[in-house]
Amino acid sequence: MNTDLDEAALRAYRSTQTEPDDFDDFWRRTLAEAREHDLDVQAEPVDTGLATVDVLDVSFRGADGQRVRAWLRVPAGAAASGELLPTVVEFVGYGGGRGHAQQNLFWASAGFAHLQMDTRGQGSLWSTGDTADSGGSGPAADGVMTRGIDSAESYYYRRVYTDGVRAVEAARSLDVVDADRVAVLGTSQGGGITLAVAGLVEGLVAAVPRVPFLCDFRRASVITDSDPYKQIGRYLAVHRHRAEQVHEVLSYFDGVNFAKRATAPALFSTALMDATCPPSTVFGAFHAYGGEADITVWPYNGHEGGGVEDDLEALAMLRGAFGL
Repeated sequence: MNTDLDEAALRAYRSTQTEPDDFDDFWRRTLAEAREHDLDVQAEPVDTGLATVDVLDVSFRGADGQRVRAWLRVPAGAAASGELLPTVVEFVGYGGGRGHAQQNLFWASAGFAHLQMDTRGQGSLWSTGDTADSGGSGPAADGVMTRGIDSAESYYYRRVYTDGVRAVEAARSLDVVDADRVAVLGTSQGGGITLAVAGLVEGLVAAVPRVPFLCDFRRASVITDSDPYKQIGRYLAVHRHRAEQVHEVLSYFDGVNFAKRATAPALFSTALMDATCPPSTVFGAFHAYGGEADITVWPYNGHEGGGVEDDLEALAMLRGAFGL
């Protein structure tokens, strides 16, 4: 059943999320610290047995100089041809990692270079991961939503969003990539990372946040009993007097605040029966978005959103953004 406002109310809804006065300074400092470490991109071909797609095992230095893994998938022979390809940098949904080299062949099959970033400290719920999280944590609830939540400096998603920015930088450094035609894309958690990176990186040609997570935290934490947002609620049910402090920290990582700073054309999606990422939280980011943006609403779907239909809509949008 519908889990949130009806579509007319969603169209009228505006998030009440606030932003810290030092939001931009915080992220400038965060990225400057990461860039003190050489990006040190490494890429090794992988023997996958595939005939139409070549795969490279890529790694680069992300937050704290930690090595982050990724797959680069390209049409077979593209790397040797010298052709520069339009590129999709993809971020993964909650609990997943980059998976196996032979998975997720859609974007390379469409003729794009496709860099799929691993997510540090995840990759054991529905797909495998290969990147540890170097950051420590004080008391936390299950999952990663409250890992390091004592401060913005130690919060888990500070490292993940930084990895995302560095992933775009790594992609742009690769010989097969047209650095002027790079888009970012992700679903759920990957959609939230997409919004963060779109707000932090200049020169992207498109952003595709699909049923994005990590948006409008204050509202999300009180209108759904579904994980991962519910991890915040469980934490605050025990740490009863820390709600304002926690929401102050989360405001540095809210997709609404990154959306304000993003300018690349964007295609959002949301689903009216989605209890994991309630549609009002998605609309909160959509209405705040600083560039041209459209949104697809799936009335009868849950967190799966449009599934392959979202892929097809994104493909059409990206082909236009890439000038194809």
